Amino acid sequence: MHPNPVFHDADTAKNITFARKRGFGVLATNGAAGPLMSHVPFLLNDTGDIADLHLVRSNPIARALAEPIAVKLAVVGGDSYVSPDWYGVEDQVPTWNYVAVHLTGVLELRPTEELLDLLNRQSAFYEDRLLPKPPWTTDKMQDETMRKLMRMIVPCRITITSVDGTWKLSQNKPDAVRLAAADGVDLHGFGAETDIIAQMMRAATGG
Repeated sequence: MHPNPVFHDADTAKNITFARKRGFGVLATNGAAGPLMSHVPFLLNDTGDIADLHLVRSNPIARALAEPIAVKLAVVGGDSYVSPDWYGVEDQVPTWNYVAVHLTGVLELRPTEELLDLLNRQSAFYEDRLLPKPPWTTDKMQDETMRKLMRMIVPCRITITSVDGTWKLSQNKPDAVRLAAADGVDLHGFGAETDIIAQMMRAATGG
């Protein structure tokens, strides 16, 4: 997380809403030989204190789950390079704007009996965004194929103990300067979802 408190102006509810809608992040923990990381889809409950996910059995993190382990789940949104020239004022330096939420907690294995329900809830959550397309459901799979796939994965749960977010959107700049930079990001920025970052910069307050 960025150390400047100016960029931590989002409350917990906003951070949780962002992470829940994003639904995908980087799961990280400490391993014997160094950090272990895995890119995972997840479901975050309404109160933001439980994240359900599944891992492939051969995943090093899954193998480390003989007992619960401390983890961090980093959920990243759009990002963009910001050129000093876009501010329209002197004595500025290059930077990178982005949104990221970190969910910290304890990861544990869940009973195998919960796996099918987890897969059904995950697919329903994602497929709902594709309406009016009829949603994909697990009952479209042949039973043996489904059983084979389910043997390859394990259900997991993170009990979340803290939520922190960085919303670095040039809110440390005067409004006119921030808005000028947002136009530059919209027209020339590079990164991921630069148009969304530009919109967020325009909506940010501060400076």
